Amino acid sequence: MDLAIRFLLWFDVVVLIYFVVLNLTYLVTTLLSFDVLRRYAVRMKSIHVNDLLATGGTPPITLLVPAYNEQDTCVGAIRSFLVLDYPHYDMIVVNDGSTDGTIDVLRSAFQLEPAVRVPTASIPTEEVRGLFRSRRHPNLWVIDKENGGKADALNAGLNICATPLFCALDADTLLERQALIRVVRPFLESQDTVAAGGIIRIANGCQIEDGQVVRVGLSDKLLPRLQVVEYLRAFLAGRVAWERMGASLIISGAFGIFNRSLVIEIGGYSRETVGEDMDVVVRLHRHCRNIQRPYDVAFVPDPVAWTECPESLRVLGRQRDRWQRGLIQSLWRQRGMLFNPRYGRVGMVGFPYFLFLEMLGPVVETLGYVCFALSIVLGIVEPLFMVAFLTVAIFFGIVLSVGAVALEELTFRRYPDTKDLLSLFWLAVIENFGFRQLTTWWRFRGSVSAALGRRSWGKMERQGVTSEGAKTEPADPPEPPLPVPAEEVVR
Repeated sequence: MDLAIRFLLWFDVVVLIYFVVLNLTYLVTTLLSFDVLRRYAVRMKSIHVNDLLATGGTPPITLLVPAYNEQDTCVGAIRSFLVLDYPHYDMIVVNDGSTDGTIDVLRSAFQLEPAVRVPTASIPTEEVRGLFRSRRHPNLWVIDKENGGKADALNAGLNICATPLFCALDADTLLERQALIRVVRPFLESQDTVAAGGIIRIANGCQIEDGQVVRVGLSDKLLPRLQVVEYLRAFLAGRVAWERMGASLIISGAFGIFNRSLVIEIGGYSRETVGEDMDVVVRLHRHCRNIQRPYDVAFVPDPVAWTECPESLRVLGRQRDRWQRGLIQSLWRQRGMLFNPRYGRVGMVGFPYFLFLEMLGPVVETLGYVCFALSIVLGIVEPLFMVAFLTVAIFFGIVLSVGAVALEELTFRRYPDTKDLLSLFWLAVIENFGFRQLTTWWRFRGSVSAALGRRSWGKMERQGVTSEGAKTEPADPPEPPLPVPAEEVVR
């Protein structure tokens, strides 16, 4: 019994130290983000998107949009992609063996017809059943293929992508009209840029018309509201700072732009992980370091992609389980980078942070809550220790979440309704009492799933908040079939 009590007390101290290190790290990244965003806001006043568009020097881009059972969301998303303010871009939508009416909805809405296109790469994928092109929008292509997962769908798109850059998107994502020209800016400023990502925001509760968010608002449901605070903390208080330190390991799969030739050099997206977005970035870091190629991985905080978030605990739990498994798989596959000076700040700072605080964190935190509760029941916790534990576990979490909302208000102010803003500050407080612990449990469960070798993606049910329905566009007078000009094949 004495041994068990000593273990509980020892583990309580370990967890307390973990919380201190974790929250101090978050505090440092939040303060760094304040400074970076302040400087960024000042700099953006001197850069005008119209000037970038007028230069004519923007590189052609291909949007790659994997779609699996997205009949309720894909039309609205594709419409938002078709009206982007960008001089020259193609779009390749990949129907990854959907079992619903996704391909039929696409045919009807965009008047698809069979087409041909010369491959530019040969990454192995599941069988492609057909290639189509829109009569109404010549830059819209659709691949219909057997199901192989998101990474496989992206690789199928890469195989016929002919532009120097490509942008990976989700089929339930809505891009703001100027998002693409803003996120490509790091590539215009430096030839060393190999990847760049923009911020992801929650579309639930927003007013959407013609594939565009016309009014930003909060959902009337609690769960999506809590996720708004989460996303603000992850992007504005997290990725901004890690990009500034040159140790960013992830670009969201919902909105990221990449150097096509480099991604093909590393073999495209890996099907060995459910976290293909992080995996491809970590492999780019490793590849560029191994071949001694100067490179930058950028994060641009103002180009916005709006996405639908889960509205049920069951679906959200599956999503966080999958995210944790993807994190573990990506880090394990590249474990040789850990504390390896060959990989610079990524190996010495970024990788250790994601491994010890993000990957192992849910295990330590979950067991910590259990041991702390047992210690209270057994009456072996000193009052001073209890106060210290709750302070670092709860109070600092509140401070950091409130800080993330403050970053939003001091920089971009995307929530014009004062009531919504006050609600976000209140949510930043209450999320630390139950929701954060529940998220930790889901991530702990994901760690167990990864240890057991589970690889399934998990069913993600959509509410269709980013779409106004799969409405067919007005028909045009009959036109002859479109040829495929040479410049569409190789650029």
